[in-house]
Amino acid sequence: CHRQAGKSTVAAALALKVALLEPPALVLLLSPTLRQSSELFRDKVLRLFNALGNPGKVVQQSALSMAFSNGSRIVSLPGNEETIRGYSGVRLLVIDEAAQVPDSLYRSVRPMLAVSRGSLLALTTPWGKRGWFYEAWIGDGNWQKIKTPVDECPRITRKFLAEEEVELGERWFRQEYYC
Repeated sequence: CHRQAGKSTVAAALALKVALLEPPALVLLLSPTLRQSSELFRDKVLRLFNALGNPGKVVQQSALSMAFSNGSRIVSLPGNEETIRGYSGVRLLVIDEAAQVPDSLYRSVRPMLAVSRGSLLALTTPWGKRGWFYEAWIGDGNWQKIKTPVDECPRITRKFLAEEEVELGERWFRQEYYC
């Protein structure tokens, strides 16, 4: 999807749905950096949880995770292949900014879904023709692919896009807004 399409908000809604309605569920939020993962958790998951009127009882919460009385957890993780291992039984693995997640990190988290037969949600704005996400996008694997260019988003004005095209140049503009 293009930038500012609402990818992270949709991922947060899905994370909460799984944690609240499919207990006990482990939901992992993964991004290239801890800052990005914590922003997804704090700005999207917690904000949506609060906007919904706190629909589940939280028994533990930190800056990076929350645990519910139903046994579910939502945990945000840094994009570091060397330290991420150890989670199992993952019901939902969200990979935010997936095109920028290194191949080694992607390959190290996939086994977390093996026993649980959990789901993987990879969301991103394109980042060139490289890496596991690009290969998955152009390949014939078992993925449901959804592409959303900026023309499908009423929140971004044509005036803003015209300014962006001038400032970014055609190549960057097309990558950031037209996938």
